[in-house]
Amino acid sequence: MTQIKPHGGKLINRTLTEQKRNKIIDQASEYQGVPVSVDLMKDIENIASGLFSPLEGFNGREDYESILYNKRLSNGLPWTLPIVLDTDNRDIKEGDEILLKNDANLVAVMQVEEIYNYDKRAFAEQVFGTNDAAHPGVAKTYSMKDTLLGGKISLINESETPYFKYAMKPAETRNLFKEKGWEKVVGFQTRNVAHLGHEYLQKSALTMVDGLFINPVIGKKKKGDFKDDVILESYEVLIDNYYPKDRVVLGIFQTEMRYAGPREAIFHAIVRKNYGCTHFIIGRDHAGVGSYYHPFAAQEIFKEFPDIGIEPMFFMSFFYCNKCGGISNDKVCPHADRVDFSGTKMRQMIEAGKRPPADSMRPEVADVILKSGKPFVE
Repeated sequence: MTQIKPHGGKLINRTLTEQKRNKIIDQASEYQGVPVSVDLMKDIENIASGLFSPLEGFNGREDYESILYNKRLSNGLPWTLPIVLDTDNRDIKEGDEILLKNDANLVAVMQVEEIYNYDKRAFAEQVFGTNDAAHPGVAKTYSMKDTLLGGKISLINESETPYFKYAMKPAETRNLFKEKGWEKVVGFQTRNVAHLGHEYLQKSALTMVDGLFINPVIGKKKKGDFKDDVILESYEVLIDNYYPKDRVVLGIFQTEMRYAGPREAIFHAIVRKNYGCTHFIIGRDHAGVGSYYHPFAAQEIFKEFPDIGIEPMFFMSFFYCNKCGGISNDKVCPHADRVDFSGTKMRQMIEAGKRPPADSMRPEVADVILKSGKPFVE
């Protein structure tokens, strides 16, 4: 059985051995420390585990600029989102070895190879396609510090997560897929609970491959998005009641949502390739927010990346057709008597304490949402 190769051909491992880890911890007072947020800490962990292969650290200037203007690393490999470390510490010099800390926790040691300034407006316009500060990704970019540090990292300590059983690293998912005998695996990205449209999209993809990897983003999201525990519990009951358990794996991608639309769709595909997926589902408005992106912009961008190395699976919108008496889509159904799966409408019903109808959402999923009391990020 052959598996898809990681992006760049090699699964990166930037985790220190126990001996080196203990040595750095013992000598921690001798290092200059730089604080990192929870989001940056997760980026560090994802670099260390190989999830962000081929990255071995934070982008230097050449890669940063190539990502911004070419959507590729400086060596030509597809990569669409800068992975950068910002700082306002002016005592750091190129060649320094520093400690990255989250509060009192030692996260990683970093070899500072480059220190450079950058244009936040250019960052926003290239990555998010707008400089509007109402866009959550743009707002975060404008709040970043003015200097970037580039260089390799080595993980010291991994943060704890309440969702440990789902927090699989790429080496673990690859082994799991191999044990199951899955040669073709389709990944599904989500930041929402599943309605029937999502379910039928996933099952349609599953008919063409060996296994389905449902991989929700667990991390910081914008106000109004579903909370992490609600997303996971809803998928647990959905899989228990409506999926073939030997064909589905649920695992989490611990990162923040960047809401970068089409660029983030490419990034998400690369990450799932590193997990061991051969295919990746791209539906309507992938990683979008508001009306900043065309609903199918995330599908169109894949034309620029014939060399990405993972097969995108494009799906249009699913709906309930009253004439057909079931779930369908525009490719196979000619009827106008249909009920669209409106996430906004379902959210409004949930906020009012009402149950979405059974032709839109499984009752078990609705129960999970309603019993949580406060299912949305505030």
